[in-house]
Amino acid sequence: MKPLLNFRMNDGSRHFVSLPESYPLESFRDRMAKLPGAAITGFLTDQVTEVWIDFSYEGHAFTINNPFGEYWFFVRDPKCDDAILRKIIDHASGFLDEELARFQGS
Repeated sequence: MKPLLNFRMNDGSRHFVSLPESYPLESFRDRMAKLPGAAITGFLTDQVTEVWIDFSYEGHAFTINNPFGEYWFFVRDPKCDDAILRKIIDHASGFLDEELARFQGS
């Protein structure tokens, strides 16, 4: 189980997990959209080095960014319940683990 981080950003948001960037940006966005109850609210990329994915889930606003070869997850409200954050982590990391195993098996 990935430990929850509690890094506060200048805008007050919380960086709560970092996961390896092991899958294409658009596919990762589409996977996050499949989290039941989630809605993608923004997607910005230069198609080369960086992506920003915004989504809402259970009444909270989230952002994913990919610096340094990782997907960094942020929640706007730093008091968001840890159980909600865990659901997001489980959904995202399960997908990334599956894709990494598929890549290594080919």
